[in-house]
Amino acid sequence: MSISASEIREKAEKIRGQITEDRRRLHQIPEIGMDLPETSAYIRKRLNEMGIPWKDCGGELPEKVTKDFMEAGFPRMERAIGVTAVIGKGSPCILLRADMDALPIREESDLEFKSCNGYGHMCGHDSHAAMLLGAAQILKDMEDSLKGSVKLVFQPGEETGAGARVLVENGLLENPKVDAAFGLHVQPVTETGEAGYSVGVNSSSLDTFILKIKGRGGHSSQPQLCVDPLMIMNQVYQAVNLLVTREADPAAMVALTCGVAKGGTAVNIIPDEAELHIGVRTQDVEAAEHLTKRIPEVIDHYVKAWNGEYEMTVFHTPCTYSDGDLCREMVPYMEEVLGKDMVHQIPPMSGTEDFGYITKEVPGIFVFLGAGKPGNAPLHNARMVLDEDALPLGAALHAYSAVSWLEAHSDK
Repeated sequence: MSISASEIREKAEKIRGQITEDRRRLHQIPEIGMDLPETSAYIRKRLNEMGIPWKDCGGELPEKVTKDFMEAGFPRMERAIGVTAVIGKGSPCILLRADMDALPIREESDLEFKSCNGYGHMCGHDSHAAMLLGAAQILKDMEDSLKGSVKLVFQPGEETGAGARVLVENGLLENPKVDAAFGLHVQPVTETGEAGYSVGVNSSSLDTFILKIKGRGGHSSQPQLCVDPLMIMNQVYQAVNLLVTREADPAAMVALTCGVAKGGTAVNIIPDEAELHIGVRTQDVEAAEHLTKRIPEVIDHYVKAWNGEYEMTVFHTPCTYSDGDLCREMVPYMEEVLGKDMVHQIPPMSGTEDFGYITKEVPGIFVFLGAGKPGNAPLHNARMVLDEDALPLGAALHAYSAVSWLEAHSDK
């Protein structure tokens, strides 16, 4: 090995201050969605300062896709833009990924550098971007000795469930061709410095159905003259929940939730429209395929049975899959950085991660890095805070995993 894990750790510690500064600056400018102008500008500025050439990756979104995202409750998004950079040259090539979008959550922490713009980095993506910037500096300083190339991607739109998809469709995994991918996510309820990984399925898929039911409104004293969309919505709500209990294998992990059910303005008015948002998570491919076929069928039958009409928008985010061979290769590298007793195999998470669009195309591994302790506020909580001691560890994990993987594959 041309460089040891301890040497990489030392390099990461030397730039701890810069990584922390990057994280805090990004924490103060959270942006949501697919186009993050201020966040991306900061990333580009920092890459310029390190002498690392960068390119934008992404493109304009079709009007239907823009409309679909707005239907899902996101602000209007007309394009998806990520930032990529390559360090080294030639093949093999490993991709290091950091997401950088925030959540529509108003931060309630006491941090001096907390966000005040109504959004918040309550999923830690600010730390992901900062750690990857730290890894970029380490890798740039040793670029001449790299046995191939490392492609960095700072990705928007993870919280939409489709940011990675748009970048992949716009050439993320080409020029240079990516052979493997490494993704990292902080976890505030795990002890700082512990890492967890899953072999095979790593996260749940998520299928979202946004249903708008169109009825015929009128006075509540004359229901026979109306088509009640609230009643239809209630029927659909019960029916799709019954699907899980009667048509999904009890051994399959399936969680169906109707997170939005709305319509109406007054007790004596039957409204014209009602809306229902249905989300299905599972780690079982067969269950997912069956339910994504049956839910639209049930919706169609129930709405039409009561003389209603409807519009439906559907989103799909696949399971993230950690390749078994890549896990067996990468785990020892992580153990060298963090310590053998600090790296553990863990069950797949029930949440969803759009890194799955990348692991559908190339072997990948997705890792959780502890940045707190049990009992802390969890991810997506307005009071979530991170232990910044995790930042140099994440940078070292990125850099050492990439360097080691390149050396192992440079002669293959």
